[in-house]
Amino acid sequence: MKKQLAHIVENFESISLKEMDGVSLMKRTDTKFVIHQKHLIEVLDLIKNQYRILEINENRMMKYNSLYFDTPSKKFYNDHHNRKVNRTKIRMRKYVESGICFLEIKQKDGKGKTTKSRISIDDFEPELSDNSIEFIEKTTNQEFDLEPIIWNEFNRITLVNKTAKERLTIDVNLKFNINNSVKAFDNLVIIELKQERFTRTSPIAKELKTKQINPYKLSKYCIGMISIYKELKYNRFKEKLIKINKITA
Repeated sequence: MKKQLAHIVENFESISLKEMDGVSLMKRTDTKFVIHQKHLIEVLDLIKNQYRILEINENRMMKYNSLYFDTPSKKFYNDHHNRKVNRTKIRMRKYVESGICFLEIKQKDGKGKTTKSRISIDDFEPELSDNSIEFIEKTTNQEFDLEPIIWNEFNRITLVNKTAKERLTIDVNLKFNINNSVKAFDNLVIIELKQERFTRTSPIAKELKTKQINPYKLSKYCIGMISIYKELKYNRFKEKLIKINKITA
């Protein structure tokens, strides 16, 4: 599978990190799809002429490491679980190949729009620096008692539509951990379509629809949390966890 995946990504025309600036989409609509890793090669082959692939230092499948923060009462997780319309996620993300690290804040509004704000940091800060705390308070207009809550890592392929303002991320080898608890989703592929507004004219959306794969709302953070923290309430996510286990079986 790894060799097949490496081969198919080499068939894409490349795009540089600098060229990506035109499709940063910091304000956007995100649409997710979930498939088994065995179907990924076919999907990529079908869309390879419509997208360019991000390449950094000759790498086309990047490693991402993230550290999420939440309050001791796990406010951000519970807001999502309880269907709060306006909600927040705070994380640090390191792009391993480039060595770049950001503190990122994702805020979702009641209209389905996601706004991402971020600042560059030197490296992960399990203990938030004064500068990071100031950025969080200024961006959210709130003060939170934050602590590191969960790590995750995955490999990502990033594609850019050749003719439309659209990006596509494909995440594989997803793993979560904190302290001595670890959960890996080896066969899971999460495809995320990022657009100014969702349209089914997207090449990836059209190809997945022909395979009866429809958009599926899913939070990597929440799935990771219920996999690691067994005491969490997860009624709303139980069906999603069953679906993931069925897909990846």
